[in-house]
Amino acid sequence: QLIGIWYISEWMAMGKPSTFQLVELGPGRGTLTEDILRVFKQLASVLSKCDVSVHLVEVSPKLSEIQAAMLTGGKVQPNPEDQSAYMKGISKTGIPIFWYRDIQDVPPGYSFYLAHEFFDALPIHKFQRTEKGWREVLVDIDPEVPDKLRFVLSPSRTPATQNFIQAEETRDHVEVCPEAGVIVQRLASRIEKDGGAALVADYGHNGTKTDTFRGFRNHKLHDVLSAPGTADLTADVDFSYLRKMAQGKTATLGPIKQREFLKNMGIDLRLQVLLQNSGDTATREQLLHSYDMLMNPEKMGDCFNFFALLPHHRLLHPDKKDKAESKSPLPPVAGFNELLLK
Repeated sequence: QLIGIWYISEWMAMGKPSTFQLVELGPGRGTLTEDILRVFKQLASVLSKCDVSVHLVEVSPKLSEIQAAMLTGGKVQPNPEDQSAYMKGISKTGIPIFWYRDIQDVPPGYSFYLAHEFFDALPIHKFQRTEKGWREVLVDIDPEVPDKLRFVLSPSRTPATQNFIQAEETRDHVEVCPEAGVIVQRLASRIEKDGGAALVADYGHNGTKTDTFRGFRNHKLHDVLSAPGTADLTADVDFSYLRKMAQGKTATLGPIKQREFLKNMGIDLRLQVLLQNSGDTATREQLLHSYDMLMNPEKMGDCFNFFALLPHHRLLHPDKKDKAESKSPLPPVAGFNELLLK
């Protein structure tokens, strides 16, 4: 809900454009989009003169079915082959929804992008500094044990080593996700050209961590090389790399820890309202448990980060000589500045 409010807050700060597209990358089961659409419905009077549409970038046919059931109640139709969207429908709240396989297929236009636990699932290259210089970490068959995989270092430099290691790198072990770099470049180009903003929420660090590649199965840590294809693989997002890949086309904010972002967004006030409105103990306990999960530094509060791409003019003042009204201060970017409740 607070992420939904973030988009509306940015839309208002940017002068309430007459249309906006909400574009989610890898929307999972569609629950986050559903929560955001509920916020849009609650604030329908604010958005009444705005033409809102939802665009989901999803490669999995199975997940797109689950999303369609969640968001439209299953009322979707496949799109003709020559169309960029492969499926379309209308949300339960009456907003058109389209599905695409690639961000390139999403039509240009004023857009708000959302990447929640998206970048951490993309493939990475791993590199190790050695006495002979940088070597890429590769996967090999273990000669000692049949059907077992092992990590090895490349005997010499690989093309990836030459292309992805920055000259100023100080770490001894580095993970690079070139696909994330390409996607951020595309997002930055689109925001620079058409306006809007992107919000990235993910596990990550600011160019400080080294070996973060791990597997999870049934919410437990799992050896990444055993039984490939049966576990979720993840690597922390290097936000310093994403910032570099934006290539100055947009301004970047963050990463800031999830608990700071949500605190700035007014989560404490929201919790109080929800607690006051909930009649039974079980609901209250569930709310407090969820709040703890999101905010506790030991849980999601510190390991999850928020990062944003915004047009430069959103943060920079126009030249004071141009217009008298340019003296009015730019509204702060919600979530990244402390919320002052008047």
